Amino acid sequence: MNDNHKNITSLKRQRLNKVILFWILVNISIFAANAQQDPQFSQNRFNQLTVNPGFAGSSGPINVSILNRFQWVGFPGAPVTTVFNADASLHLIGKDDGVGLSLINDVIGFEKNVSVGLNYSWRTQLGDGKLGSGISLGLMNKNLNFDMTGIDGADLVNLSDPSLPQGKVSGVMVDVGLGLFYKDENYELAISGKHLNRPSFVFDQTGRYTLLRTYYISGTYTFQMADERLKALPSVFFKTDPASWQADLNLTFEYDKRIWAGIGYRIGDAVIITAGTELWNGIKFGYSYDMSISALSRYNSGSHEFYLSYSFLLYKKHDHQYKSVRFL
Repeated sequence: MNDNHKNITSLKRQRLNKVILFWILVNISIFAANAQQDPQFSQNRFNQLTVNPGFAGSSGPINVSILNRFQWVGFPGAPVTTVFNADASLHLIGKDDGVGLSLINDVIGFEKNVSVGLNYSWRTQLGDGKLGSGISLGLMNKNLNFDMTGIDGADLVNLSDPSLPQGKVSGVMVDVGLGLFYKDENYELAISGKHLNRPSFVFDQTGRYTLLRTYYISGTYTFQMADERLKALPSVFFKTDPASWQADLNLTFEYDKRIWAGIGYRIGDAVIITAGTELWNGIKFGYSYDMSISALSRYNSGSHEFYLSYSFLLYKKHDHQYKSVRFL
């Protein structure tokens, strides 16, 4: 009898844990529809194009990168985000300008968002550095799926609120953003805004989904250490919308311009560890691990983020033929 009682108690506990996780997931999804809607990243220093069109073309070579983030591993319905970025420095209209492309696939709970953004920036000399001013124009396809069929614990959750969609709905929205990106030998400063036109779509004639204006501010400073090959890069990344805010504080050490490692703190959310390297052939890869310190830490084993990029140059020969070379 004791063994049977223990088994029943264990099954009840498992059932309760699933219901708790499911309930948290529902609240996260509903909260995401009304609070910060943009994906969260830890390697923001390598992901500026996603949030700031003024960054496009600022580094000189052609850059292609992919970033994959698995947030709150072990948590059902946790966010999974994939980003593809490409940018290059060009002279399209006789100016020092750049173009960029950003593709984002973001899945969290009942939401799936697919975004594509085209970025254009023009750079002007300002002091010892250059200021990139950019604009982005894109489309977002938002899909909401509140079909609870077959989900454990769904019968205990009431989603009868008429402002929530019933079943599956989707819509396409036009998205506009602006950004400034200043780069000097020793520091970078950036400020940008996304969803400035507050795009929205109506579902079921009873509710409206609106992307809130979101603003980003970031900065990185480079300190030269006693060893000429070693640098310290403190940085800050801040974002806010009318509902909430988030700030990351980071300290990264870079060796020989090719190897880096650092630690960061996302206020009230996680401790972040990052590391990476750049190979001589222009391939760069990085990794970050977030150790949750919020109330959700009981339900997940942290977040993993992988970054991979390739940079190369095109140079023009006298015979007007272009050739791709590796960027060192």
